[in-house]
Amino acid sequence: MTDRQLIIVAALTLLVGVAAGAFGAHALKRVVTPDMLSVWHTAVLYQLVHGLGLLIIASLGARFGSPLLGNAGGLMFAGIVLFSGSLYLLVLTGTKWLGAITPIGGLAFIAAWAMVALAAYRAKP
Repeated sequence: MTDRQLIIVAALTLLVGVAAGAFGAHALKRVVTPDMLSVWHTAVLYQLVHGLGLLIIASLGARFGSPLLGNAGGLMFAGIVLFSGSLYLLVLTGTKWLGAITPIGGLAFIAAWAMVALAAYRAKP
């Protein structure tokens, strides 16, 4: 992804994360168990944190100019979709097997942050 694409994806990810947080706080708390509401909040937290991560990656692109950063951004967005998305669907549908997808998203987050570290390590001072 280009820096511009990362910023657009990050802004939309953060927009949806804020909306999901509000939905959980106002609508879901009346219809799901406290345990499921906690799962929802975890999904929102990871979405917001990694949405900010996308903005950070975009800003680092100009500094380091590494193609690894664009790849890290794409992988981080995939992590958001897989991690937070699977948790949102788990809460909304009760489909338990979706919890098996969540760790794949977590691994995508870890790999994306490792790529950011590698890009910074390889950059010329």
